[in-house]
Amino acid sequence: MSKSRTAMINFLTDEQGQDLVEYSLLLVFLALAAISILPTLGNSINAVFSRTNSTMIIGNGSGS
Repeated sequence: MSKSRTAMINFLTDEQGQDLVEYSLLLVFLALAAISILPTLGNSINAVFSRTNSTMIIGNGSGS
């Protein structure tokens, strides 16, 4: 077997660094999920605070 063929086989069967690629792909997936979910979640939280604020204003005005 030639040296170049042995080197190519070793390169193709070497799994060193595989974990880094997998963790990077997982991080990208989580980032994309967060980017797609956060705007909707932000609008929902804003609606809750707006309703709470309106209720407090109404409650404060009727107590006078």
